Amino acid sequence: MRVRRSVPTTLLAGLAATTLALPLAGQAGAADPGARGAVPARGTAHMGMGVLRHDGQGKAAPGGVSTLAVQTEGVDVSSHQGNVAWSTLWNSGVKWAYVKATEGTYYKNTYFTQQYNGSYNIGMIRGSYHFATPDTTTGAAQADYFVNNGGGWSKDGKTLPGVLDIEWNPYGATCYGKSQSGMVSWIRDFLNRYKYRTGRDAVIYTATSWWKQCTGNYSGFATTNPLWIARYASTVGELPAGWPYYTMWQYTSTGPTVGDHNRFNGDLSRVQALANG
Repeated sequence: MRVRRSVPTTLLAGLAATTLALPLAGQAGAADPGARGAVPARGTAHMGMGVLRHDGQGKAAPGGVSTLAVQTEGVDVSSHQGNVAWSTLWNSGVKWAYVKATEGTYYKNTYFTQQYNGSYNIGMIRGSYHFATPDTTTGAAQADYFVNNGGGWSKDGKTLPGVLDIEWNPYGATCYGKSQSGMVSWIRDFLNRYKYRTGRDAVIYTATSWWKQCTGNYSGFATTNPLWIARYASTVGELPAGWPYYTMWQYTSTGPTVGDHNRFNGDLSRVQALANG
């Protein structure tokens, strides 16, 4: 004879609540990267903000890429770093830098002057980047806002072309509510306008997994726009389609003095060549 054991009512209630909560949590996480924490305030996004959450650290996807023997150290900064100790970075071997200038058409980095001029004055080759928000305004409008607020270029040998930082949306849906073809069109709109305003092809900063998901692994920009790849691992791993090599690699968010450290795929003369166009 089998004896049926009763399950405490409180345990049944807990299991039911858990079962009901799981699908809802999964749906929210898929749509909203900020679901696992508070959604940040507009303007606070920075380069690589979603890399740890979505790509992790210490992982490298398979796939061989071309890497030169010599790499040149660089950093990227935003308002999160405040007034940067540029002399400390210079003395540690950092020779180039990128500074966040703008986001969308609504935000300008309040520390831009100290960061942009400070890196230049210490001797670094430097440039600026724009954090894209394709759900707020057109690519052309954001390119204009970027160029008008620190994203321009001059052939002085120490100014790098501007960067389009296109990655996970920290404020909502991963791909900003756009289809893959819609995202490609938005990016093209930005790049074309930036080229028209400055005469230079902008650098594209992204992560392979995001690029695959949100552009369908589009390869059409590889012949004109240098690639700045984000992956926090010992090797860069797979690159987005079309690019046979990376120009820059953001390899960590936990570097000394400034968290985000990068390697330029070549010696200092190659950094200078990119600055000179």
